[in-house]
Amino acid sequence: MQSNSELAGTWDIDPSHTRIGFSARHAMVTKVRGAFNDISGYAILNPENPSASEIDIRVQLASIDTRNQQRDEHLRSADFFDVENYPEMIFTATDVDEVEENNYVVVGDLTIRDITRQVTIPLQVRGLERDHTGALRAGLEGTRRIDRREWGLEWNTPLDSGGMLVSEKITLEFELSLVKREGAQPGS
Repeated sequence: MQSNSELAGTWDIDPSHTRIGFSARHAMVTKVRGAFNDISGYAILNPENPSASEIDIRVQLASIDTRNQQRDEHLRSADFFDVENYPEMIFTATDVDEVEENNYVVVGDLTIRDITRQVTIPLQVRGLERDHTGALRAGLEGTRRIDRREWGLEWNTPLDSGGMLVSEKITLEFELSLVKREGAQPGS
């Protein structure tokens, strides 16, 4: 792996190699997994002063993919994401802290359905490598469990057993591929 100092600079999310996904319990017995296929964003990273870093990620909610068209349409509806009125999920970092080598805690504002809540996301730098074109890439991974109701995602159906059809707790999954802007100065 390259030195951590190579993290310094401006990076763009590579949407074709990035996955922002989720898992939720369904009928209290299995997990449903999904991901969003339209992601954009950037990061300005400063390993010497992580709190000066800047991260902005935008997810087009209509791009949800759970491998079931009927479920995807329901998730796009007003029962859940209401993509006609709230097309984007946005994460903007407000603080980054290195907790140990290659492990960071990113604090930021997550906005879904025009509701913004602060979340803390642990991210691990999985590697820094030059690809076949010579571009420097960084891979980061992390997960965070949230309560979907805090963002107005309330829809549910009771089960005969007393449980609910969809879990209230959702695990967000981040597999980020970043490509460094060569020659770019922080803030550009």
